[in-house]
Amino acid sequence: MRFRHRASTTEKFTRAKSAPIVLALAGATALGLGFAGPIQPVRAEAPAAGVETPFGRAPLSFADLVDKVKPSVVSVSVVNDGGAAKVADNKGGKGGGGGGFTVPDLPEDHPLHDFFKNLPKEFGQPDGGRPKIMQGQGSGFVISPDGYVVTNNHVIDGATKIQLIFDDGKKYDAKLVGTDQRTDVALLKIEGNNKPFPTVKLSTKEPRVGDWALAVGNPFGLGGSVTAGIVSALARDIGSGPYDYLQIDAAVNRGNSGGPTFNLDGEVIGVNTAIFSPSGGNVGIAFAVPAKTVADVVLQLKDGGTVNRGWLGVKIQNVDEDTAASIGLNEAKGALVSEVTANGPAADAGLKAQDAILQINADAIADSRDLARKIAEMSPNTTVDVKIWRNNAEQSVKVKLGLFPKNPETAMLGGQDESQEEKPSSLELSQLGITLMPARSGSGGVVIAEVDGSSDAAEKGLKSGDVILEVSGQVVAKPDDVVSGVKKAQDMKRTAVLLHIKSADQKRFVAVQLRDSKG
Repeated sequence: MRFRHRASTTEKFTRAKSAPIVLALAGATALGLGFAGPIQPVRAEAPAAGVETPFGRAPLSFADLVDKVKPSVVSVSVVNDGGAAKVADNKGGKGGGGGGFTVPDLPEDHPLHDFFKNLPKEFGQPDGGRPKIMQGQGSGFVISPDGYVVTNNHVIDGATKIQLIFDDGKKYDAKLVGTDQRTDVALLKIEGNNKPFPTVKLSTKEPRVGDWALAVGNPFGLGGSVTAGIVSALARDIGSGPYDYLQIDAAVNRGNSGGPTFNLDGEVIGVNTAIFSPSGGNVGIAFAVPAKTVADVVLQLKDGGTVNRGWLGVKIQNVDEDTAASIGLNEAKGALVSEVTANGPAADAGLKAQDAILQINADAIADSRDLARKIAEMSPNTTVDVKIWRNNAEQSVKVKLGLFPKNPETAMLGGQDESQEEKPSSLELSQLGITLMPARSGSGGVVIAEVDGSSDAAEKGLKSGDVILEVSGQVVAKPDDVVSGVKKAQDMKRTAVLLHIKSADQKRFVAVQLRDSKG
């Protein structure tokens, strides 16, 4: 899948997982956005009246609505001068760094994490490493008369200077109050001016598919641009953590990032963040952070500059039908624990790998994203009742949530696995379609030497070099242990067996269908 840099570059890159193509929208002026000629304005007269339909009154013009909301929408201009100065950060918000282009510190589940991680060291350091002035543009909107402004984190990330430009041309400097990378939301405050600013509200009403949607922003530096469309879908997963996004078809392009999408009441239903684009331009599929999510984040940013989320301390995956069959669940539901953080909240409460989390307090868990979202909505130090499935029975465990760490990966149990040394002896296990061999001395587990390309194991992504750590919850140390685990599953009339697999430094559970030993 291809992504495009959200700030000031046009490089394309590939992310090795199935997810939509997402183009970040914060356009940059450093590279220059060329146009073939001057933009020619076209006048179009639109009647002000509405029209009655069987489903209510529909507007023939959005002009009155635009007049109402446009004064509160700002163009966001950012500069990273490469110097020592940093964006003001009076409540814990993150400022920019020196030395040319600052690579943002994005969480690992962020769509652009791999792109920035793999940038060459000399990127942004031309002319012998001398700092380079970088400029970028985005959008935002004012939510309080005293000048609090919402935008995207990726719009202002690494900035040493932030300037806001209103539709009437007035410019104001702004300071960074705080950011939240996981939702890509940032909160700014206009400096040195006590005048009441025009504002808009975040909607508390859930949008519906088919509702009108108006996007206002600063695409390609054309501040105050308005486009119209509808809400195309709700609860979209764009591969950026557990949070859902609104999908709209109003034209959204680079520079619209951080800008608002309005409903017909003139309230913000979402903050434009990304677009789906095979070509790099608008194709009518844009994504916005829902107003409810923004409101929750802004409240914490305004209070303390950061967002504190609950943390369970586990790695989880979805429970598919084969996984459910392998652990004795009647239906595919809940989230399966694949790893437990050492000394984390879940470990302290006794949760184990292979537990399936079915419920948090009174809320049933649909899948891994649902669990991650529910835990993130809770405050640290909250004690929750966790219903799990273990050993063919439901159990309840009380867990006191911790504070979500800045880098949860560093807190996880386990280290990197060195390359395996092949041993001359091997064992073919036809029921799973794999060939096994002992692991290197002292490393633990059993190594997969070969995988039958026609087997379910191959379809589930198992490959040569993967290490089997457990079979149906039983630790294995030699190939015969795997054979015993498979036979035990067959004796229990199971149609699949659950393998705990280690690939490189990642651990996961894979439910592999059992087949006749002859084929």
